[in-house]
Amino acid sequence: MSGAGATSEKIPVHVYGAPTTLIEYGGLRFVTDPTFDPPGEYPMPLPGDHKLVKTDPSPVTAADLGGIDAILLSHDTHDDNLDNAGRAFLSEVPVVFTTVSGAGRLGGNAQGLAFWETAELWRPDGGTVTVTGVPARHSPVGCEPVTGDVVGFILTSDDLPSVYVGGDNAALEHVKEIAGRFAPVDTAVLFLGGARMAFAFDDALLALDDALLPLDSAQGAQAAKMLGARRVVPAHFDSWAHFNEGRNEIEAAFTEAGLADRLDFAR
Repeated sequence: MSGAGATSEKIPVHVYGAPTTLIEYGGLRFVTDPTFDPPGEYPMPLPGDHKLVKTDPSPVTAADLGGIDAILLSHDTHDDNLDNAGRAFLSEVPVVFTTVSGAGRLGGNAQGLAFWETAELWRPDGGTVTVTGVPARHSPVGCEPVTGDVVGFILTSDDLPSVYVGGDNAALEHVKEIAGRFAPVDTAVLFLGGARMAFAFDDALLALDDALLPLDSAQGAQAAKMLGARRVVPAHFDSWAHFNEGRNEIEAAFTEAGLADRLDFAR
């Protein structure tokens, strides 16, 4: 963790429904996976009549957030991580960090970060923030042709505690890798919700995994332990019909793991 004696209270984090989170870090303002559309349906590019259904309105618009310095976009291929209004918002921000493939699709101000690749941003006070792309997989093993690439992020700076943004990662082995390089992490923004879409995968993939797309609540608690996180901010578990677990399940899993005091729903 960067910054001896630094505390989570130095890092304001606010979740605005589903994956959209505002992180104020080193005088810079970051937004994760922007989604601002009203409730509605989004067709999925899969055989059959499958849709993603947004059930709740976003509590803010892009304009409500004010000036944003960077977007941390775990992936650009799913509407529950980047909806229509969120996509329109990308061009209003200086830089969008995302997957290498996503940067190729988005163009413009999008900058792809491969796993462990870094980028530096200048802080208003003259220091720098390092944004590191970290491993993520949208599960199950071998799922990339169906779910596409995803990436997570670590924010670090010399005098500040570290922040991990998991994105739609469902692979605890990747969390273990990240912990090996960065633990203890001060604040972990974990995308949870326990969504499963077995219809999207063939039997060979399902035999290897239970088709979790982000982490479920119990796995979120395991991830928090691996990372040594002092604060866990759950995100991406509400506002969409495909989530199987919500706040109650998250609280129960973290309580069972003895980590209830680390939860911060940041609403």
